Amino acid sequence: MNQIDSTVGDLAGNAEAVVHWTRHAAGQGAHLVAFPEMVLTGYPVEDLALRSSFVEASRETLRSLARRLADEGFGELPVVVGYLDRSEKGAPRYGQPAGAPRNAAAVLHGGEVVLSFAKHHLPNYGVFDEFRYFVPGDTLPVLRVHGIDVALAICEDLWQEGGRVPAVRSAGAGLLLSVNASPYEQDKDDTRLELVRKRAQEAGCTTAYLAMMGGQDELVFDGDSIVVDERGEVIARAPQFSEGSVILDLELPAAAAEPVTGTVDDGLRVDRVVLSEEPLPAYEPELTGGYADRLEDDEEVYSALVVGLRAYAAKNGFRSVLIGLSGGIDSALVAALACDALGAKNVYGVSMPSKYSSEHSKSDAAELARRTGLNFRTVPIAPMFDAYMESVELTGLAEENLQSRLRGTLLMALSNQEGHIVLAPGNKSELAVGYSTLYGDSVGAYGPIKDVYKTSVFRLARWRNRAAEERGQVPPIPEASITKPPSAELRPGQVDTDSLPDYDVLDRILELYVDRDQGKDAIVAAGFDEETVARTLRLVDVAEYKRRQYPPGTKISAKGFGKDRRLPITNRWRENVN
Repeated sequence: MNQIDSTVGDLAGNAEAVVHWTRHAAGQGAHLVAFPEMVLTGYPVEDLALRSSFVEASRETLRSLARRLADEGFGELPVVVGYLDRSEKGAPRYGQPAGAPRNAAAVLHGGEVVLSFAKHHLPNYGVFDEFRYFVPGDTLPVLRVHGIDVALAICEDLWQEGGRVPAVRSAGAGLLLSVNASPYEQDKDDTRLELVRKRAQEAGCTTAYLAMMGGQDELVFDGDSIVVDERGEVIARAPQFSEGSVILDLELPAAAAEPVTGTVDDGLRVDRVVLSEEPLPAYEPELTGGYADRLEDDEEVYSALVVGLRAYAAKNGFRSVLIGLSGGIDSALVAALACDALGAKNVYGVSMPSKYSSEHSKSDAAELARRTGLNFRTVPIAPMFDAYMESVELTGLAEENLQSRLRGTLLMALSNQEGHIVLAPGNKSELAVGYSTLYGDSVGAYGPIKDVYKTSVFRLARWRNRAAEERGQVPPIPEASITKPPSAELRPGQVDTDSLPDYDVLDRILELYVDRDQGKDAIVAAGFDEETVARTLRLVDVAEYKRRQYPPGTKISAKGFGKDRRLPITNRWRENVN
């Protein structure tokens, strides 16, 4: 099981990765090799699935890959590869995507595509729009390898009840292999393990869940491939956020002399291909299992943020990043993430003090740079601010926001001049209530902590410092950045709580409203002050136009501000109106 990364649209590069890891698996003596869902095209392909030229390129790359594997001496080794296909028999009809694309996988053997099948259950929730893009498969693919029947499935086929899992039991398969590209969310690893254990018991056979690892735009894939026996006992579990190959010897039952044919559960037709009937000669197994250490919760989230940022930069050809360093906790955590993702030499920080910036904020920014080793400079914005104020009279919020917009303009100018991409430091709490300045602190190409609530920002900063101390390293984030009251420092004595509830209260309300779609009455019933709830919900509702203009950022929750939370900008519904 090759738990690897792939890049959307890079058909040649992804095919090369398949060859590389197949070569590795063959060298380890593997008899069956598998790769993640849509590994050949990358996942998700979104509207590329509707482009017939891309579909045909995927199909041709698959055929070329089959020939190349055979040419390199791997023709007798069956390889399962996810790719983008189209239905040969799908007649155009209303409500079906044009061209009948399929989220498919194929078995390559002997230089040919010997078996192909499409995902049966198509997810249509959260970030998934697979009803928009694909037509479902209607077969139960079964591959006989060395006298063992291996049933094949794709991701959602395990997450949904019915379909291929009970069909596997009916068909009497000895192994269920599911290839997946399941995005990371907090606590999903526990859910995933219980799911695989349950499905193995339902299928009545050993079940292998192969996961993708890496990042694509706002999505992160955490690996964590799992193999369990027919009782649901874990045989092997791969590392989280680590690319590599899991090679495993399994003792599996021989296929039935009289194989099941025809139609089984949910109307699925058994599509059976026999590659080899003869069982392997008996040998002493060497690789019988293993359980990779689980990451603690904060380390898991931090790792996801690092992988997401690294993938976004690398896959889009960006070598360096630029961050405005205020001395506060948000920019400090973003800087630490960037250094871990790209290396400190590729991280550039700019302190942009105004007349309202405190001395400790300026010194905290400099101390962060000293601790991490990132590139650092100071460019005061006071002269620019004075020039603006001489030209136009601004007061109050307009005067405050001018400072932020001057910083945003300066960062984008340096980005153009020097070729770095700007990282936006906004967190989920600020985005939720609109506590940010359009074209100011919201500028940037990527928002690494866009889906991280403020209370979690503090917790992750403390974890990162503690992890450094445990390794005998210098903690990257100055203690003062963690302990001082959060402030935008746009006016004298300003702190965030002038405008917002305490973050501990705010984040718990936001989690109910944003992540769980609870209404005002339900949130008040959960024990929160009615006036605070009403005010918070109104802030969230009126800030939708700002969030639409914020850059993408790593998704770590079940519902981030992106494709999985879609609300109209023009919207007069208010939860706090009786």
